[in-house]
Amino acid sequence: MKNFLEYLAARPYPGRGLLIGLDPKGETACAYFIMGRSENSRNRVFEATEDGIRTRARDEALMTDPSLIIYHPVREMQDGTLIVTNGDQTDTLRDTLAAGGTVCSALATREFEPDEPNFTPRVSGVLFPCGQSVLSILKTRDGKTCDRFYYSYETRPGYGQFISTYEGFGDPLPSWYGEPLTVEIPEGLDVKAWAEEIWNALDENNRVSLWTRVGSDEYIINKPE
Repeated sequence: MKNFLEYLAARPYPGRGLLIGLDPKGETACAYFIMGRSENSRNRVFEATEDGIRTRARDEALMTDPSLIIYHPVREMQDGTLIVTNGDQTDTLRDTLAAGGTVCSALATREFEPDEPNFTPRVSGVLFPCGQSVLSILKTRDGKTCDRFYYSYETRPGYGQFISTYEGFGDPLPSWYGEPLTVEIPEGLDVKAWAEEIWNALDENNRVSLWTRVGSDEYIINKPE
């Protein structure tokens, strides 16, 4: 069990991270954030869509390569399934699940990002209406082969699982190691207040955007220009 805010505050660069779980009342409690070091990575904001959120360039003139940074991190399916990822595998999961496939069959078609030398992992979380959740990470040991890890949980009210792309700074950046963290989700969550607590725990120099959801309420924070 980890204190989520203390965990984030102790790590200046977890990269992109997601938390999916339930608050003590059994309502959805999820968060997703992105961090950035380069101008291209920091030139982003979250924007609400009909079924979730998307990333977009803050300044189109400064965007140099949209391939790995413009995507839909969050999509909610018609049956209430919520998908949260750090890349365009959000759409792969949505389309595969809608066609009757599984999380594993969807992500078997995907692998880590081709951003040598970091080879950033793809992290994904799916929260089903029944409360079952699946988290995954696709990463590499050698820049060639892909290791796919899946973690299935019977999500309990008041708890969630967190995973991020990196362990911290390094050259190359060290990928997340081990299984997702189980964290406690406090009672009486206000979506805006919770977002501000998570935002303040993230490193001020590297944080870019944050999305939180509690029940049906959502809140977005984008780093001011």
